[in-house]
Amino acid sequence: MTSLVETVLSTLSRLDSRAVVDILIVAAILYWILRLIQGTTAIALIRGMIMLILVAALMGNVLDLVVLNWVVRNSIPALLVSIPILFQPELRRALERLGRTSRILSRGGASNELALAMEQIAVACRRLSDRRWGALIVLERGTGLGEYVDTGVEIEGRVSVDLLMAIFFPNAPLHDGAAILRGDRIVAAACLLPLTESILSDKHLGTRHRAGVGITERTDAISIIVSEETGIISLANNGRIVRNLDEGKLKKILPALYRPQAASSWLPSWFFRDRGLGRISRREEAAKSDQ
Repeated sequence: MTSLVETVLSTLSRLDSRAVVDILIVAAILYWILRLIQGTTAIALIRGMIMLILVAALMGNVLDLVVLNWVVRNSIPALLVSIPILFQPELRRALERLGRTSRILSRGGASNELALAMEQIAVACRRLSDRRWGALIVLERGTGLGEYVDTGVEIEGRVSVDLLMAIFFPNAPLHDGAAILRGDRIVAAACLLPLTESILSDKHLGTRHRAGVGITERTDAISIIVSEETGIISLANNGRIVRNLDEGKLKKILPALYRPQAASSWLPSWFFRDRGLGRISRREEAAKSDQ
């Protein structure tokens, strides 16, 4: 124990300012990578790889297994080579975020634009509901939706009532599928989304609602669904769905859920857990009481 303490103290005594900066940079990169894969299947894959290596290394050292120790030592380079293959979606998402650096740096002054976008979405949903035009709108938050954007048609247009109405017009070529929003822009339409495997409370909810819930189970996105049959507006978040919303309720719920995450996505998700989800749970109770 004494030798270990002496080794640690000796190592710390050799640290200089460059070493401290080096450690901080590496720690920041690791934190960024963990934030990038948070809420994806990659985190379970990394956990499994770490557990496998730790168990194998522990068994090899305790039982003095020469071959197993050799396999563990030589598997590290192979794992490093396999990282670009295993985590291709996450690496692609990282490059997309780097490409949007200028937007991230300017988000502080974009709150008014986001607030206007939320109002445009609420008004558009009300008009879509009045006309019984089915719609599925997905709002990207911390987890990138690049893989789903690639399945649709690129739009890259500012959010507006007229643009959303044009996309979901029943005879329009883009009305089937989802429109994905990033900030105050519609990045793509006619996008394919994963369907939820959970059993929805209302058996009459169709594919559009299952897709709206499914994307919120796999990511931290928010989805708004307008029923083509009944015109009912629903909102899905974290695998849960709230129905019978209107324009006024959307204008209250969307800024509470969407704007804090969009404006401060560099903050850890636990910062928003009690705030954002707490607010939506109260909104959900209010919406359920109105049903």
